Amino acid sequence: MFQGASSLSLDAKGRLAVPTRHRDVLSACAAGQLTITKHPHGCLMVFPRPQWEQFRERIAALPMSAQWWKRIFLGNAMDCELDSAGRVLIAPELRAAAGLNKEAVLLGMGNHFELWDAQAYAAQEAQAMQGELPEALKDFSF
Repeated sequence: MFQGASSLSLDAKGRLAVPTRHRDVLSACAAGQLTITKHPHGCLMVFPRPQWEQFRERIAALPMSAQWWKRIFLGNAMDCELDSAGRVLIAPELRAAAGLNKEAVLLGMGNHFELWDAQAYAAQEAQAMQGELPEALKDFSF
């Protein structure tokens, strides 16, 4: 559903303009309603509400041994909506958790997005590119 990278800027109020190519899909599939939460890699996960509800059910069903993951994903989740200008307000707590200041990268990850601080993403991507391919990718032809 969602793919590709977009370089974006947060405004002074912490709002982010969602790219037009994603805005129409988000309006159609989720009426502009989103849920944002922490990701363990230091970015934020941005879900259209129907996909969030599926993800939330899977996380809620985890055993007690995964209680901290429930806290990370569910305890930090915040609902929001696209405004009339196609912007979404990223809560200060979530901006701080992902180190988001001004420049950001929005990555389409299929059924959700990842929102990264641009510098943090560039650093982690460079590190990944220097490493060895994971076993799961070794059969791919590049």
